[in-house]
Amino acid sequence: MKKSTPETPAPKKLAKAIQTGEVVVDFLPPPQELIPHEETVKVTILLSKSSVDFFKQEASTFHVPYQAMVREVVDVYAKRWSRIGS
Repeated sequence: MKKSTPETPAPKKLAKAIQTGEVVVDFLPPPQELIPHEETVKVTILLSKSSVDFFKQEASTFHVPYQAMVREVVDVYAKRWSRIGS
């Protein structure tokens, strides 16, 4: 059986921060609004091996598909430049 660790009071600085803390209003959208609603189109594209390796490495770090990261980069680029050209 493990020994229980006795509770100790929080340091004074931390206790004061907790007492004077401010409640943050939930600013996140509901889960159904986090799902992209834009139609996707399947395309074939040739990318450099180094670019694909980069996205695969980064994607594994964040546990997301690398294709989703590539798609996001293309979407951000297109949105940025379509606003400027308009």
